[in-house]
Amino acid sequence: MDMDQIASLQLRARLYALIRTFFADRQVLEVETPILSTAGNTDPNIESFSTTFSGHVDAGARERWLRTSPEFPLKRLLAAGVGDCYELGRVFRNGEAGGRHNPEFSMLEWYRVGWDHRRVMGETIELVEAALAMVGRRAEVLIESYRQLFLDELGIDPLHAPIDELRAALAEYNIDPAGLERDDWLDLLITHKLQPSFPRDRITVIHDYPATQCALARIRPGEPPLAERFELYLGCHELANGYHELNDAAEQRGRFEHDNAVRRHRGLREIPIDERLLPVLGSMPDCAGVALGVERLLMCLAGTDAIANVLAFPFNQA
Repeated sequence: MDMDQIASLQLRARLYALIRTFFADRQVLEVETPILSTAGNTDPNIESFSTTFSGHVDAGARERWLRTSPEFPLKRLLAAGVGDCYELGRVFRNGEAGGRHNPEFSMLEWYRVGWDHRRVMGETIELVEAALAMVGRRAEVLIESYRQLFLDELGIDPLHAPIDELRAALAEYNIDPAGLERDDWLDLLITHKLQPSFPRDRITVIHDYPATQCALARIRPGEPPLAERFELYLGCHELANGYHELNDAAEQRGRFEHDNAVRRHRGLREIPIDERLLPVLGSMPDCAGVALGVERLLMCLAGTDAIANVLAFPFNQA
């Protein structure tokens, strides 16, 4: 292990200490939830690892899923009345290995009771600014609605433009259109046309997404309706996703079932729905939550585009 690797470990330790102080000062409780669950993540764009429990059948389902985030158990704690809380821990996503991805990585996820996505967006900016200050850096902040960013940078109205207009803006990349729907083209416009040009020393926050990209967020009625969520970038790195959280169990079940329908259509395995979350979701207080990728933040702090440079041992050496 060379000096750069040791420095990376020290940087991670400093960041963890900063995170814990940041939330302790705000009376946000650190908690720890299970890594293995009987339910998985139904998101068609995320693949989970599973394993088999070999013990006594009284322990429940033998097949267990490694969490892709701590979201569902944290929401169960919120429904039980734990209040503002966060978890800093390891999560797992199958198939995600490369220059910027590792199949196991660290996620910081937190929830604020009585807050909406706009208020927790401000706290996320404060946390990233504090992390930058730790290494002697500062960043300007740009907060822009999803629609306005597309209009300003691409001259495209993402809420109303026909799909052919979205495809035409990506013609230079010769992307195979098979199976791609409107939201896929919008995502590609962000990753190929917008994100790469975000300045290194700028925190870019995009908020109020199309309702079709609601994920786990509430939808605000209007014309058109909008998903109350945001994404935060530091330079060209996406760091965090935040939501004004949905607490409607029937709506959430419908979204899970829709995810599995998409999985069936793509020839993917359906994932067990979290039947422990849904019965208590209606008891979860109005709140906002954020998930932040720790390695992405460390990459920005260390000035590297390679996730291997901020890991003790990357996947191919684990």
